[in-house]
Amino acid sequence: MFVCFFQSVFCFLSVADAGGEMVVEKAGSGPSKPVGDRCPQQQEPLGHAKKSKQQVSDGFTVKAMMKNTVVEIEKLDYHYYLPLFFDGLCEMTFPYEFFARQGIHDMLEHGGNKILPVIPQLIIPIKNALSLRNRQVICITLKVLQHLVVSADMVGEALVPYYRQILPVLNIFKNMNVNSGDGIDYSQQKRENIGDLIQETLEAFERCGGETAYINIKYMIPTYQSCILN
Repeated sequence: MFVCFFQSVFCFLSVADAGGEMVVEKAGSGPSKPVGDRCPQQQEPLGHAKKSKQQVSDGFTVKAMMKNTVVEIEKLDYHYYLPLFFDGLCEMTFPYEFFARQGIHDMLEHGGNKILPVIPQLIIPIKNALSLRNRQVICITLKVLQHLVVSADMVGEALVPYYRQILPVLNIFKNMNVNSGDGIDYSQQKRENIGDLIQETLEAFERCGGETAYINIKYMIPTYQSCILN
Protein backbone atom coordinates (compact mmCIF):
# COMPACT_ATOMS: atom_id res chain seq x y z
CA MET A 1 0.00 0.00 0.00
CA PHE A 2 2.78 2.44 0.90
CA VAL A 3 4.30 2.11 -2.60
CA CYS A 4 1.04 3.21 -4.22
CA PHE A 5 0.74 6.01 -1.67
CA PHE A 6 4.27 7.22 -2.34
CA GLN A 7 3.79 7.12 -6.10
CA SER A 8 0.58 9.13 -5.72
CA VAL A 9 2.39 11.69 -3.57
CA PHE A 10 4.98 12.21 -6.26
CA CYS A 11 2.22 12.40 -8.85
CA PHE A 12 0.75 15.14 -6.65
CA LEU A 13 4.18 16.80 -6.44
CA SER A 14 5.07 16.23 -10.11
CA VAL A 15 7.36 18.91 -11.52
CA ALA A 16 6.22 21.19 -14.28
CA ASP A 17 8.82 20.02 -16.77
CA ALA A 18 11.10 17.02 -17.16
CA GLY A 19 14.16 18.88 -15.93
CA GLY A 20 12.50 20.47 -12.91
CA GLU A 21 13.45 19.62 -9.34
CA MET A 22 11.45 19.65 -6.14
CA VAL A 23 12.05 22.58 -3.82
CA VAL A 24 12.63 22.56 -0.08
CA GLU A 25 12.31 25.93 1.64
CA LYS A 26 15.37 26.29 3.84
CA ALA A 27 17.14 29.42 4.98
CA GLY A 28 20.49 30.01 3.29
CA SER A 29 20.15 27.19 0.79
CA GLY A 30 21.72 27.82 -2.61
CA PRO A 31 20.48 26.71 -6.04
CA SER A 32 20.30 22.96 -6.45
CA LYS A 33 22.73 21.19 -8.75
CA PRO A 34 21.60 19.41 -11.92
CA VAL A 35 21.15 15.68 -11.55
CA GLY A 36 24.22 14.95 -13.69
CA ASP A 37 26.53 16.98 -11.43
CA ARG A 38 25.68 15.11 -8.24
CA CYS A 39 28.22 12.80 -6.68
CA PRO A 40 27.30 9.17 -5.95
CA GLN A 41 25.64 8.81 -2.55
CA GLN A 42 27.84 7.32 0.15
CA GLN A 43 26.71 5.41 3.20
CA GLU A 44 26.65 7.65 6.28
CA PRO A 45 27.15 6.81 9.97
CA LEU A 46 23.93 6.25 11.91
CA GLY A 47 24.25 9.48 13.92
CA HIS A 48 24.89 11.56 10.83
CA ALA A 49 21.99 9.87 9.03
CA LYS A 50 19.59 10.88 11.83
CA LYS A 51 20.88 14.46 11.64
CA SER A 52 20.42 14.48 7.85
CA LYS A 53 16.86 13.17 8.27
CA GLN A 54 16.10 16.05 10.63
CA GLN A 55 17.60 18.56 8.17
CA VAL A 56 15.42 17.18 5.38
CA SER A 57 12.32 17.53 7.57
CA ASP A 58 13.09 21.07 8.77
CA GLY A 59 11.43 23.72 6.64
CA PHE A 60 9.69 21.26 4.33
CA THR A 61 6.13 21.98 3.30
CA VAL A 62 3.99 20.77 0.46
CA LYS A 63 3.49 24.47 -0.29
CA ALA A 64 7.22 24.73 -0.98
CA MET A 65 7.15 21.65 -3.19
CA MET A 66 4.30 23.19 -5.18
CA LYS A 67 6.62 25.97 -6.42
CA ASN A 68 7.63 23.74 -9.32
CA THR A 69 4.26 22.11 -9.85
CA VAL A 70 1.42 22.85 -12.21
CA VAL A 71 -1.39 23.13 -9.62
CA GLU A 72 -1.43 25.31 -6.51
CA ILE A 73 -2.23 23.49 -3.26
CA GLU A 74 -5.46 25.47 -2.78
CA LYS A 75 -6.72 24.26 -6.18
CA LEU A 76 -6.16 20.54 -5.56
CA ASP A 77 -9.01 18.04 -5.63
CA TYR A 78 -9.47 17.57 -1.87
CA HIS A 79 -11.86 14.65 -2.38
CA TYR A 80 -8.96 12.73 -3.90
CA TYR A 81 -5.78 13.94 -2.24
CA LEU A 82 -6.84 14.53 1.38
CA PRO A 83 -8.09 10.94 1.94
CA LEU A 84 -4.95 9.74 0.16
CA PHE A 85 -2.71 11.51 2.66
CA PHE A 86 -4.86 10.27 5.56
CA ASP A 87 -4.30 6.72 4.28
CA GLY A 88 -0.60 7.41 4.80
CA LEU A 89 -1.11 7.80 8.57
CA CYS A 90 -0.57 4.03 8.82
CA GLU A 91 2.97 4.35 7.47
CA MET A 92 5.83 4.05 9.98
CA THR A 93 8.84 4.30 7.65
CA PHE A 94 10.63 7.51 6.65
CA PRO A 95 9.99 9.27 4.28
CA TYR A 96 6.49 7.83 3.77
CA GLU A 97 5.18 8.80 7.21
CA PHE A 98 6.76 12.23 6.86
CA PHE A 99 5.12 12.95 3.49
CA ALA A 100 1.75 11.81 4.84
CA ARG A 101 1.95 13.86 8.03
CA GLN A 102 3.26 17.04 6.40
CA GLY A 103 0.88 16.74 3.47
CA ILE A 104 -2.12 16.49 5.81
CA HIS A 105 -1.15 19.52 7.87
CA ASP A 106 -0.46 21.63 4.76
CA MET A 107 -3.77 20.69 3.12
CA LEU A 108 -5.70 21.34 6.34
CA GLU A 109 -4.02 24.72 6.66
CA HIS A 110 -4.99 25.81 3.15
CA GLY A 111 -8.20 23.81 2.62
CA GLY A 112 -10.83 26.14 4.05
CA ASN A 113 -14.35 25.18 2.99
CA LYS A 114 -13.05 22.26 0.91
CA ILE A 115 -12.41 20.18 4.05
CA LEU A 116 -15.93 19.74 5.43
CA PRO A 117 -17.37 17.80 2.45
CA VAL A 118 -14.47 15.32 2.64
CA ILE A 119 -14.97 14.36 6.32
CA PRO A 120 -16.87 11.07 5.60
CA GLN A 121 -13.95 9.90 3.44
CA LEU A 122 -11.45 10.49 6.26
CA ILE A 123 -13.09 8.30 8.90
CA ILE A 124 -11.92 4.90 7.66
CA PRO A 125 -8.26 6.01 7.28
CA ILE A 126 -8.38 7.52 10.79
CA LYS A 127 -9.93 4.36 12.21
CA ASN A 128 -7.37 2.18 10.43
CA ALA A 129 -4.46 4.22 11.79
CA LEU A 130 -5.76 4.10 15.38
CA SER A 131 -6.56 0.40 15.09
CA LEU A 132 -2.87 -0.39 14.57
CA ARG A 133 -2.42 0.48 18.27
CA ASN A 134 1.11 1.65 17.49
CA ARG A 135 2.15 4.46 19.82
CA GLN A 136 3.96 6.44 17.13
CA VAL A 137 1.02 6.20 14.73
CA ILE A 138 -1.50 7.06 17.45
CA CYS A 139 0.43 10.17 18.51
CA ILE A 140 0.67 11.42 14.92
CA THR A 141 -3.03 10.69 14.31
CA LEU A 142 -4.08 12.52 17.49
CA LYS A 143 -2.16 15.63 16.44
CA VAL A 144 -3.83 15.42 13.02
CA LEU A 145 -7.27 15.15 14.66
CA GLN A 146 -6.55 18.24 16.78
CA HIS A 147 -5.66 20.16 13.63
CA LEU A 148 -8.65 18.75 11.74
CA VAL A 149 -11.31 19.96 14.18
CA VAL A 150 -10.07 23.57 13.98
CA SER A 151 -9.24 23.56 10.25
CA ALA A 152 -12.64 24.86 9.09
CA ASP A 153 -16.10 25.78 10.35
CA MET A 154 -18.44 22.89 11.26
CA VAL A 155 -15.73 20.22 10.97
CA GLY A 156 -15.91 19.53 14.72
CA GLU A 157 -19.68 19.04 14.54
CA ALA A 158 -19.34 16.84 11.45
CA LEU A 159 -17.08 14.44 13.36
CA VAL A 160 -19.58 13.82 16.20
CA PRO A 161 -21.55 11.06 14.39
CA TYR A 162 -18.27 9.20 13.87
CA TYR A 163 -17.12 9.15 17.50
CA ARG A 164 -18.12 5.47 17.78
CA GLN A 165 -15.52 4.64 15.15
CA ILE A 166 -12.78 6.97 16.40
CA LEU A 167 -12.96 6.88 20.20
CA PRO A 168 -12.80 3.17 21.24
CA VAL A 169 -9.00 2.97 20.84
CA LEU A 170 -8.62 6.30 22.65
CA ASN A 171 -10.54 4.82 25.57
CA ILE A 172 -7.98 2.01 25.79
CA PHE A 173 -4.94 4.31 25.85
CA LYS A 174 -6.46 7.24 27.75
CA ASN A 175 -4.77 6.50 31.08
CA MET A 176 -1.44 5.37 29.66
CA ASN A 177 0.76 8.16 30.93
CA VAL A 178 4.44 7.53 31.53
CA ASN A 179 5.37 7.50 35.21
CA SER A 180 9.01 8.60 35.27
CA GLY A 181 9.22 9.14 39.04
CA ASP A 182 11.80 11.82 39.82
CA GLY A 183 13.15 11.69 36.25
CA ILE A 184 12.25 13.92 33.34
CA ASP A 185 9.54 12.74 30.98
CA TYR A 186 10.91 13.95 27.66
CA SER A 187 7.85 12.59 25.84
CA GLN A 188 5.81 15.45 27.33
CA GLN A 189 8.26 18.00 25.92
CA LYS A 190 7.94 16.36 22.48
CA ARG A 191 4.15 16.00 22.82
CA GLU A 192 4.44 12.23 22.47
CA ASN A 193 2.70 11.22 25.71
CA ILE A 194 -0.37 9.31 24.54
CA GLY A 195 -2.47 9.98 27.64
CA ASP A 196 -1.91 13.73 27.45
CA LEU A 197 -2.52 13.84 23.69
CA ILE A 198 -5.77 11.91 24.07
CA GLN A 199 -6.96 14.33 26.77
CA GLU A 200 -6.07 17.31 24.55
CA THR A 201 -7.86 15.71 21.59
CA LEU A 202 -11.04 14.96 23.55
CA GLU A 203 -11.11 18.52 24.87
CA ALA A 204 -10.71 19.83 21.31
CA PHE A 205 -13.58 17.57 20.22
CA GLU A 206 -15.78 18.92 23.00
CA ARG A 207 -14.95 22.58 22.34
CA CYS A 208 -15.50 22.29 18.58
CA GLY A 209 -18.19 19.60 18.46
CA GLY A 210 -21.22 21.60 19.49
CA GLU A 211 -23.88 20.88 22.12
CA THR A 212 -23.96 17.09 21.71
CA ALA A 213 -20.21 16.54 21.69
CA TYR A 214 -19.77 16.00 25.43
CA ILE A 215 -22.64 13.51 25.70
CA ASN A 216 -21.25 11.44 22.84
CA ILE A 217 -17.70 11.55 24.20
CA LYS A 218 -18.93 10.55 27.67
CA TYR A 219 -20.86 7.63 26.19
CA MET A 220 -17.72 6.22 24.56
CA ILE A 221 -15.24 7.25 27.29
CA PRO A 222 -17.05 7.21 30.68
CA THR A 223 -14.02 8.55 32.60
CA TYR A 224 -13.85 11.75 30.55
CA GLN A 225 -14.61 14.95 32.46
CA SER A 226 -15.88 17.99 30.59
CA CYS A 227 -13.42 20.83 30.04
CA ILE A 228 -16.37 23.23 29.60
CA LEU A 229 -18.91 22.19 32.27
CA ASN A 230 -16.20 21.82 34.91
